[in-house]
Amino acid sequence: MRMSTRRVIAPIALIGAAGIALAGCSGGPGSTGGGGASGGSDDNVVTVYGTIADTEAELLEQSWKDWEDENGIDIQYESSKEFEAQISVRAQGGNAPDLAIFPQPGLMADIANRGYLKPAPEAVQKNVEEGWTEDWANYATVDGTLYGAPLMASVKGWIWYSPSMFAEKGYEVPTDWQGLLDLSAKMQADAGTAPWCIGFGSDAATGWPGTDWIEDIVLRQSGTEVYDQWVANEVPFTDPAIKSAFDEFGKIALDPAMVNAGFGDVASIVTTPFGDPATALVNGQCSLHHQASFYDGFITDAGGDVAEDGDIWAFLMPPYEAGGESSGDVVTGGGEIVAAFDDSESTQKVQEYLSSADWANSRVALGGVISANKGLDPENASSNILKEAIRILQADTTTFRFDASDLMPGAVGAGSFFKGMIDWVNGTPTDTVLSQIEAGWPSS
Repeated sequence: MRMSTRRVIAPIALIGAAGIALAGCSGGPGSTGGGGASGGSDDNVVTVYGTIADTEAELLEQSWKDWEDENGIDIQYESSKEFEAQISVRAQGGNAPDLAIFPQPGLMADIANRGYLKPAPEAVQKNVEEGWTEDWANYATVDGTLYGAPLMASVKGWIWYSPSMFAEKGYEVPTDWQGLLDLSAKMQADAGTAPWCIGFGSDAATGWPGTDWIEDIVLRQSGTEVYDQWVANEVPFTDPAIKSAFDEFGKIALDPAMVNAGFGDVASIVTTPFGDPATALVNGQCSLHHQASFYDGFITDAGGDVAEDGDIWAFLMPPYEAGGESSGDVVTGGGEIVAAFDDSESTQKVQEYLSSADWANSRVALGGVISANKGLDPENASSNILKEAIRILQADTTTFRFDASDLMPGAVGAGSFFKGMIDWVNGTPTDTVLSQIEAGWPSS
């Protein structure tokens, strides 16, 4: 299970309440980390805390095992589905880990602004300068200070489909948004069933797949300037540009003729776990599905072969207008940032290794994930779709924007935005939803 890249997360909105509740507790800005009894008390032990769990956690630990042995450092990893809430609680309680793998730059910035994180050491700064683009470095930077380095990454906005069905029916990959809508309508007319499958379900984080749709459409329809202003709330959710993205998504998500293949009608979107459409794609119940590059693993787990001539392949969501400003590789994506609560020598050495191309190649070679590190060899990726995603991330011509909800304050990004997507699919009017999401922005 790809916990962080698959965005299985807890609501960051809890941080505010947790901060108030613990205002009088021990610890605070400037407290060192330590991850409990072992961290901080033993220079040969470094504690790492994150959302990556199950098989992915095992692969993470495998990726640094040889380095641990060579350097005599024991990296102790702990995962939690409640990371977003608990990292704040632990920091304020003086029980922070040595290193944290933040799945949202916005959350990392929140913690950094409260004085808990250590600036990245010189060796990490050097690795970031060499290994990542300026955009990626900026996601780990707060008020001019670099606090961490990117870890893994994903490219969002892929449309998953069956190549054999396209060949049999004579369907072609669309070159613009209207072409995608036209293709959807033709599929529906030909088969008499809905072509799209969509699942918003993700436990406490239900709703996030809907935010990915909106982000992809905003970037393609309105461009990078509006997207960046939206992230900063200079363009509010109530702006016509954001409403237009909801309206365009609604042409698919709110149309019972378009969804929800294999699961029911529009009402089933919220209750369908986001991983389940993989099985519907493989068995032919569903023809089209929107999800990030990590979905390759879900499809493989469902028994499908991901290849251009295999069971399932994918194309990037097309630009809003063919040949327009957003033509080419304009993509949204996600990833993690590794930042430190402790600045001991051993912690800095681990942080340096995790920021290196050596670690990126070690982990990617184990399968299922990618990195945006420029030193990553795409051939180490475990599938062709992941190799293509790496090519997109490494290309100088790519316009990349980090997932907007991950950059927004937690109360919005994983709070009112998630909830708004649920309410919207369940029938709440768009204007009402947009006002409610916007109301989630902190007053300061």
